[in-house]
Amino acid sequence: MFGLWPAMAVSALVASLWVPQATAQNVALVPFTVVDNAIPQPLTVTPGNATRGRVVALDRGKGNCVTCHELPLDADFQGNLGPPLTGVADRYTIDELRLRVVDGKRINPDSNMPSYYRIEGLTAVRRDWAGRPILTAQEVEDVLAYLMTLR
Repeated sequence: MFGLWPAMAVSALVASLWVPQATAQNVALVPFTVVDNAIPQPLTVTPGNATRGRVVALDRGKGNCVTCHELPLDADFQGNLGPPLTGVADRYTIDELRLRVVDGKRINPDSNMPSYYRIEGLTAVRRDWAGRPILTAQEVEDVLAYLMTLR
């Protein structure tokens, strides 16, 4: 009477229940020390690369900076929630920027900016992101290298 449609719908539902769910991947973060609203030591031995950092900063699945900040580039739909990033290297040291990228909520707990290199004490984290940071330590250093070009 109903044909194959209900059977296919039930099959799809059952199949979806068998898809393994993402589990928390507790990633060991590189330890760092905060000194006077800054992280004075790089997170990596390899220096940041500004070209790679620009790619990460503009990637909507990674840094996604342009959603909240205006950047000195020709792009539509730049954000205005956060401060413009033009001249950011003149306003902050790389050490101060490192803390803002790693865990800006230490400076301003009410900030909407994500903590890109933090896994503890977060709320409303998607299950597939639990236990791992948004950016790797190298990506943080790459983004910082890019930000330091914005004078």
